[in-house]
Amino acid sequence: MPVPTLSGQRVVVIGGSSGIGYAVAQAALAEGAQVVIGSSKADKVAAAVARLGNSASGAAVNVREEASLKAFFDGIGAFDHLAFTAGDWDRAQAGPVAELDFAAAAASAEVRFWGALKAVKHGLAHISPTGSVTLTDGVRTHRPGKGMPLASAFGAAIEHLAKGLAVDLAPLRVNAVCPGLVLTEVWKDVPADRVAKMSARLPLPRAGDPADVAQAYIYLMKGGYTTGQVLVVDGGMMLV
Repeated sequence: MPVPTLSGQRVVVIGGSSGIGYAVAQAALAEGAQVVIGSSKADKVAAAVARLGNSASGAAVNVREEASLKAFFDGIGAFDHLAFTAGDWDRAQAGPVAELDFAAAAASAEVRFWGALKAVKHGLAHISPTGSVTLTDGVRTHRPGKGMPLASAFGAAIEHLAKGLAVDLAPLRVNAVCPGLVLTEVWKDVPADRVAKMSARLPLPRAGDPADVAQAYIYLMKGGYTTGQVLVVDGGMMLV
């Protein structure tokens, strides 16, 4: 049996202009794939494409709007793999339940959950039936924090969405990646000593790099007998 490869395949990364998504785009390019990135701001997409090089392209897309996603995928045409990494959990998901703003909480799921589902819906017309979709949640799904029940619940919704879609869309493979503490751009203003303290108890006592997590997405693209699974990349956080 030939060794799985991404060479010559097309990989779409929504959320690919920064953070984990950008690292996924880099890793896919290193595997020989052609990469298309999508993100909400055209200037950031253009800058990321310039850094990624000649085998990359991209376009702005608003994952809150179906029309924008349809236009994005119609413009791409045929492709093999979709990684959805867009959005970070909104602060509206944190805080005491007694003070919960339901409108803000609902809006906070528009990108990561509903945006992901809209992307799958409109990507289906163009994705290879032997390809894959990889969604993204986070370790708070399994390790709830004080005042963060919504982050845990919404992350669990993504994991179960991946499982449901794996059955519904078979033989298209659908999986999810669950990152732990990963030093993306949102951590740039957090003092290094605080990050070190947060990660000191982990079996792998450091914060993760986006490149660490990107390898999980690459495996799920290449792993032709893996579907409906969640790969946790957390330095062992769930063990302690």
